Parts: sequence; structure tokens; C-alpha cells
Amino acid sequence: MANIAQQQQELRAKIWRIANDVRGSVDGWDFKQFVLGTLFYRFISENFTNYIEGGDDSVNYAKYPDDKITSEIKDDAIKTKGYFIYPSQLFVNISKGANTNPNLNTDLKAIYDAIESSANGYPSEPDIKGLFADFDTTSTRLGNTVESKNNTLAKVLKGIEELDFGDFENNEIDLFGDAYEFLISNYAANAGKSGGEFFTPQHVSKLIAQLAMHKQAKVNKIYDPAAGSGSLLLQAKKHFDNHIIEEGFYGQEVNHTTYNLARMNMFLHNINYDKFNISLGDTLRNPHFGDKKPFDAIVSNPPYSINWIGDGDPTLINDDRFAPAGVLAPKSKADFAFVLHCLSYLSSKGRAALVCFPGIFYRGGAEQKIRKYLVDNNYVETIISVAPNLFYGTSIAVTLLVLSKHKTENKTQFIDASGEDFFKKVTNNNMLTDDHIEKIMEIFDRKEDVEHVAKTIDNTKIAENDYNLSVSSYVATKDNRKQFDILELNTEVSKTVEKIDKLRAEIDSIINEIKA
Repeated sequence: MANIAQQQQELRAKIWRIANDVRGSVDGWDFKQFVLGTLFYRFISENFTNYIEGGDDSVNYAKYPDDKITSEIKDDAIKTKGYFIYPSQLFVNISKGANTNPNLNTDLKAIYDAIESSANGYPSEPDIKGLFADFDTTSTRLGNTVESKNNTLAKVLKGIEELDFGDFENNEIDLFGDAYEFLISNYAANAGKSGGEFFTPQHVSKLIAQLAMHKQAKVNKIYDPAAGSGSLLLQAKKHFDNHIIEEGFYGQEVNHTTYNLARMNMFLHNINYDKFNISLGDTLRNPHFGDKKPFDAIVSNPPYSINWIGDGDPTLINDDRFAPAGVLAPKSKADFAFVLHCLSYLSSKGRAALVCFPGIFYRGGAEQKIRKYLVDNNYVETIISVAPNLFYGTSIAVTLLVLSKHKTENKTQFIDASGEDFFKKVTNNNMLTDDHIEKIMEIFDRKEDVEHVAKTIDNTKIAENDYNLSVSSYVATKDNRKQFDILELNTEVSKTVEKIDKLRAEIDSIINEIKA
């Protein structure tokens, strides 16, 4: 197996080659959807084949006749895997004849529909339904004629077929997430779409997952109220490979496309349908999973300062998520609505680790009142400022907020992890290496003061400072200005002045001699 850097380089090179092959016929942003959809189609085909064959080398499911599949085999497979794929519908068989199939686009649509409908009437139906909704193979976005659509689809299929990384779930890299990150970074800015907000880079996700699950031997379940493509939940799975997330992965997402990506991502990481529950909807207005709380681990990167109904809905002040604070987040800044939502869903032993817009930690008005509620009730464990430019689509230096209900001291920790010792510059973005993450986690764990980096403040002092929670208010930045000795400098200036006076006298003497 190639190392991680080689795997990523190979993956990106091949995806970029596919992109160049179809450039001009498909908008880059739309192309992203077709690549991810095809990648997912290949994964579930191979994953399902592995399940059916059960490690028996004498069985070749791809060559098995469809009409030999009994209803018992199909029923048992759907109950276990959540869906069914006939041999003729497998990626390997469709890709094989892609270049010569005049009905490729409609065949793919029929297969996608069949995979989704195979779950109808089964417990997995809500997890499978609509998975391929964003990969309409009959769309005019692929071309104006059937032939042009088929040519484009064949190129994508053949390109994905070339990817050779062994078993998806045993890969050292998050293949799907890496492909998504690569496509986002190349197309988000160019297409003028705000796609970067839907994806939390893997290195940031890793830090957030570790913060949320620090020193928890096991968690009942993990939750993300703004799940995006599921990257934060999946980092939690990686972090807890040798432990137990007992009741699975929960998330809610308002954007339909990223909601589908999150569900796909669960399957891609071998999280079975009965171990995840991703729902579609507005978390603030129509929250799901209230009957599943509390959660021992909550991770999230909610949208920054978006509009919401706020006090435009007078019933919300009685909502058990917002009522304890006695005030609603401003209509034009929903940030603290997400924070209070997470706090409401958090268990007494767990932690929530959230990515926040820095302004919410020092602005006045309702936001100050909510900070007062959080500090006075000792819910804020740590606030961490990190380096700018860690996310695609924004250069904002975000702040991480760690909430806890089991603190033993009425103190709050502040960490300034924005300095050069805490990030690595990579092309247009900065990133956190494993060493950086480890250094931050060590400071977080020890709760000891580190000059210019970390400070633990008594909550009474925060109250005296009008509940300002900005890291810069408590952690003094290092003064990198050059220090000068004034006496020594004055001596040097005096010597320089003497030299200048002497030089002027010599010049005057020469001029007088010339005049004479």
C-alpha cells in the first residue's frame, strides 16, 4: 500500500485527468457531483459484492445470472446491507461496456432508481431513499444529445474504474472525503459557489473530534446538528476505532445535496444503515433527535452568522433549548442558537466541540447575555483561537468552543493556537499537522498556563470583563518587536553627530581653499 501522500497524489491526478476529459461539456461544479456519485456507485457495488461472496474465492457474483437470485437471498441482503444490487447492475459490468452502450444514461438512471427502491418497505428505506437524487444521468448538464451524455458518463465511469486503492474502507486516506475536498478546493472559488462552507477539512475535523471525545472511554452516540458531508462524524469514527460509539452516528443537514453526501459518506466508511441516522431539515426551526438526547459527544461547524427567525417567532423563547438563557440569538446572527441547541443536547458527562465565528465572543446585546448565561453556569470549558485560512472559501481565523457540563472548577481556559508554531502553510491554505493537533490537545488536557499561548481565568474575572470571551483578551501575544537599549542608542547617535560635524568642517575647509 502506497503511503498517504502518494495515495492522495494519485487520486487527485486521476480525478483531474477525468475533469480535463470532460471539460467544456460539464460545468466544474456539476462535474463534482457526477464524480462523487460514480465513486459512490463503485463503492457500494464492490462492498455489496464482498458481502455476497463472503470471502469465498469460488464465488464470482459479477458473473452470476440475475434470474438465479432468490427472493430469500435478496430479502436477507437488504435486511443486512440496507439495499440490493443485481449482478448486471454492478459498477464493474456497466463500466465494462460503457463506451459502446447507446443507452448508458438511461441504464444508469434505472440502476440508481432500482438500488434506492430495493429498500422500500425495509428499515433502511429512509437511509437509502433519494441517495442518487443529485446524479441525474439524463440531465442536459451532461450534454444536449443522448450521445454526448453517454460520452461524458463513459469518461467518468472509466476514470473512476482506474482508481486502484484496494478496499475502500481499509484505505489509509478518506478516499471519498479527499476527493470531495480536492474538487471543492478546485471548483468552489471558480464556480462562485460557497461550497467550502459545507466541508470541514480533515485536519480540522480531527482536532474537533479529539476535543469532543477527550478521555471518554466510550460514548453513547455522537451528533452533528449541521452535518454537512459528514466529515466531522467520520473523524470521530476514526478516532474511536478501538473504542465504542455504542448507539451510532446522528446528524441533521438543511442542504439537500450535502445531506445526500453525508449519507453516502456513512456507507463509504462501512457504517451500516442501522448505525447512522442522518436527517434532512432546519435544525433551529425543526430539530430532530430530541427523543435521542442526551449525546456524549457533539461536533459541529455550523454556518457562520446566518439569518434565522429568532424573536420573529415568539414561541421560540419557550423552546427548552433557548429558554434557559432567557434571550434568543439575534435574527441576523444565528451562531448562538446553534450553541444553545448543542448545549441542550449534551449529556452531563460529554463534551461539545464547535467551530464558531470569532465575533460572537465579544459582541454586545443578546450575544453578551447568552455568554453571561454560559459563563455563570460554568458550561464553557475552553476557547481556542486557531490560524486563519484553514477552510476553503474563507480566510477567517475561526474560534473553537468546547462546552462541558462536568467541570469541577469555576474557571475557563483560553488557548491561542494561531501562531506559527500551530500550523503549516500549504499552497493557498494553512493546515494542522498531527504534531500541531497533539500539541493543542496536550495544552487542553493539562489546563496549565503557557506564556503567550494558554491562560485559565476565574469566571468572576470574565464577569468583570463584561463576559468577553475573546482569547486575545486573556492571552497576551508575544512581543516580537526588536528591543533597543536607549542609552546605547543615544551614545551611537552622539557619535554619529560628531562624525557628521567633523565631515561638515572638512568640507567647509576644502570649499574655502577652492575660493581662495
